[in-house]
Amino acid sequence: MRYKFTVIFYTFLITVASVVTGQAQSERKAKRLFESFDYSLAIEEYQKVLTKKEPTVEIAQQLAEAYRLTSRTQQAENWYARVIKFPNPEPVNIFNYAEMLRANGKYAEARTQYTNYAAKVPADAATANALIEAVDRALQWLQKPASAQVNLVKELNSGNADFSPAYYKDGIIFTSDRSTGEKDEKIYGWTGRPYLKLFSSTKTGDTTYSSPTILPQSINGEYHNGPAILPADNNRMYFTRTKQVRKKSKYVNNDPTSWVRPANASDFINRLEIYFADRKGTEWENLTAFPYNNVEEYSVGHPTLSPDEQLLYFASDMPGGSGETDIYYCEKQSDGSWGKPVNAGPVINTAGKEEFPAFGPDGTFYFASDRHPGFGGLDIFSAKGARASWTNVANMYAPLNSSKDDYGILIDSTGKAGLFSSNRSSDIGTADIFSFRLLQKPAIIAVTTLERKQATVKTKVTLVPLPEVRLKLTRQNLTDSTIALSDVNGKHNFSVTRGFNYTVVGSKELFLTQSKVVAVDTTSQSDTVRVELIFDRSDLNKPIVLENIYFDLDKYNIRPDAAAELDKLVQVLKDNPRIRIEMGAHCDSREGLGYNQILSENRAKATVNYLVSKGIRRNRLTARGYGETRPINRCTDGVQCSEAEHQMNRRTEFRIIGR
Repeated sequence: MRYKFTVIFYTFLITVASVVTGQAQSERKAKRLFESFDYSLAIEEYQKVLTKKEPTVEIAQQLAEAYRLTSRTQQAENWYARVIKFPNPEPVNIFNYAEMLRANGKYAEARTQYTNYAAKVPADAATANALIEAVDRALQWLQKPASAQVNLVKELNSGNADFSPAYYKDGIIFTSDRSTGEKDEKIYGWTGRPYLKLFSSTKTGDTTYSSPTILPQSINGEYHNGPAILPADNNRMYFTRTKQVRKKSKYVNNDPTSWVRPANASDFINRLEIYFADRKGTEWENLTAFPYNNVEEYSVGHPTLSPDEQLLYFASDMPGGSGETDIYYCEKQSDGSWGKPVNAGPVINTAGKEEFPAFGPDGTFYFASDRHPGFGGLDIFSAKGARASWTNVANMYAPLNSSKDDYGILIDSTGKAGLFSSNRSSDIGTADIFSFRLLQKPAIIAVTTLERKQATVKTKVTLVPLPEVRLKLTRQNLTDSTIALSDVNGKHNFSVTRGFNYTVVGSKELFLTQSKVVAVDTTSQSDTVRVELIFDRSDLNKPIVLENIYFDLDKYNIRPDAAAELDKLVQVLKDNPRIRIEMGAHCDSREGLGYNQILSENRAKATVNYLVSKGIRRNRLTARGYGETRPINRCTDGVQCSEAEHQMNRRTEFRIIGR
């Protein structure tokens, strides 16, 4: 009995030891794969380990990282949630948890975790607070009407990563890690899918394409290839390749598609380079390296050309930039070579990632960023300018942008439609190509109607709300109008379409009609254009003071600042074509009566002449100089007054003398 028990006991120990040894080996293998950046393979190996044991904090953290770095944001969120439940988790896990929540559209939860991270790491509070503001802004933006109509382009997508389309012949060229069916096809351990290659497809309809075909081996090298861009003649290709090099630094940019900088060690890394190739019939020849490739130190990739093809823009993590990756440009020299790289500047580049530059036909610049205020991950932005001088950086809004990565935009000849890339519809982090058509962004013309009142002592003008003004809104080149009344506070909002000019006309009994032309800009980030209509009563023989009509001492020529105010009176006279007015000019008391009388008459005549030069009939206008005979304060002859008090008497006014 004792012998049999001993055999069974030792057999049990051997079995347990074998299981423990097998688990340890699997765990070591998973860790080794993770540290070699073979994240997809590491995930598979860790899943085997977890069938036998509960995760340690190290396993949970590495799984969270592996899922994050392969863009599997939902699984990454789940594992970061587990990591931060362990005692004293590293604060970076809280930050990454917030990032994954944001990428999954869980903005309120992300806000909480960014706040927690800021409390844990005060030195990074500014970054966390900026992301909190971005989260709050994203929630507001989601209330906006859709900026575009977006559809998946089925013919171009494979279930693997498909992204960054560019024009090529009668269709497009794009990047994909789909299987080519070749024998012994190499698999990239990071993603668990084949290496990236360049494919082409012919356009067969407005948004339909032929089945993609792979480009020749002269373009598609052994490792990653793409994205690419071609000039208008399609005779040269500028494209990205990766090269495996021995790592010198601990913190490196090792992946061509995500541009991340993990802190793990590995003997080799992938770095990006730009290459040129010339088309000879159906072949590509003369493969040439971009002179500023430097794989020993940094990456360059994602090339694009300016509309005039004189500037080559690209993304790089070269030293001296603003953040993880910046956008740079080179200028074509007279001999056809490219000048030295220049940073595109702080308006475009941030402390985060800027990449995937592109241009529209009108010269509008497009790029992807994860640090400009956005919805999460990479968002697509537009900007105006060139080189290192930019304005109007604007988020392209939803649904063109999402909480996931959105990038690699291609704008068609209309400037209003095209293609772009996004991983929004994939559970495994792969990108798809979508078509889009921009919709006109709605806007608001916010009108305020005010009455201009003269104070009883005639020392100042005040503005008060004027309710129930009839407002007529007409769009440029259209005859149809919208009619409304301002409310009790003198307010009314009109919904309008961007990109047009509108005329707002306000009228009310006993008041002079007022109008303004309003331009609603397509590039403005504000949804609201504010307009004030200021109304004067139409009483006969009641003086109405024109503000800011000043003359130089002893002069009566119309100054530019006075002309701007008189232009408003021109519009009043055009809006009220039946009225006749008297233009009255007044002087202060510091010169003689005769001198001041002549000076005021000359000033009144000058204002009338100006109005006539602007198209007002002279028979509607009368000039009258009053000298110093009608002061509106105590500043008569011999009274000591301030310059401001004297200025009140050097006024220009008009009164209605007929209808």
